[in-house]
Amino acid sequence: METFTSFDGVGIAYQVWGLPSPLPPVVLHHGFVVDATVNFVGPGVVGALVAAGRRVVALDARGHGASGKPHEPARYGEAVMARDLGGLLDTLGLASVDLVGYSMGAVVSAIFAAADPRVRRLVLSGVGAGVVELGGLDTRVMPPAEVSAVLLASSPAAVEASPAAAFRLLADAVGADRAALAAQVQAAHHTPIALDRITAPTLVLVGQDDALAARPEVLAGAIPGARWRVVSGDHMTALRAPAYAPALVEFLAG
Repeated sequence: METFTSFDGVGIAYQVWGLPSPLPPVVLHHGFVVDATVNFVGPGVVGALVAAGRRVVALDARGHGASGKPHEPARYGEAVMARDLGGLLDTLGLASVDLVGYSMGAVVSAIFAAADPRVRRLVLSGVGAGVVELGGLDTRVMPPAEVSAVLLASSPAAVEASPAAAFRLLADAVGADRAALAAQVQAAHHTPIALDRITAPTLVLVGQDDALAARPEVLAGAIPGARWRVVSGDHMTALRAPAYAPALVEFLAG
C-alpha cells in the first residue's frame, strides 16, 4: 500500500498489481462504504485483469479504506474525488489509462473522463439512468437523508427497519469511519455531468437486479458511442457474476 498527498492535504492510499504491459494500466475506483480490496480484489476482478497481462492500480477514496478521513462535507463529493484520481495519475506519471468505476466510483470516473484526455477506455458499473437524470447515484432508490441517518444512528438495532440498513451493516463489517461516510453522503454529486464530452470508448456494465443501476441504456445513450451490457446479480453481487470479469477484460483489451 502506497500513499500520496492530494491537493488539499488528504492522504490517498493506493495499490498496484501486475507487471508493466504494452497496454495502459487499468485504474479501478471503488464504490461507497467499501475500499479497493473489498470491491475489486475479493470478487476476483483484479486477479482476472492481472491474469490477462494487465497492470492494475486501485485507490481507496477519501473517507474510505486506508485513505484520510476528514469529517467535513466540504471536503467530499465525487468531483473532489475526481481531483484525487487526477493526482494519482500525476503521482504515477500515467499518460494513458483504462478507467473502471463502480457505483460512487462510476460517478467519479464519469466526471474525470469528461474532462481529462488520459482515459483511453472507460467502464461505468453499478450505475444507470440516475447519472443522466440526477447527476449522480440514484437517490430516488436510496434517499441521502436516510443513508446518513442510518450511518450516524447510535446502533444498528435502531435502524434495522430502514431500507438503508444494509449500508450500516456493511460499514460496520468493514470497520468504516461512519462519520466520514455520512459527510460524503451529504456532499454527493447531484448536478449535470458533461457526459457528451466523454471521448473514450465506454461500456456501461451492470447487474440485472441492481435497482441503483436501472435503465443502463439511458446512460449509454448519453455518452457518444457507448454500449451497455447486463450480467446477473444486484448491486452487491454483480461483481461476482461469472460474466462480469470476462466482459471487463474483453472490453478493456480493445
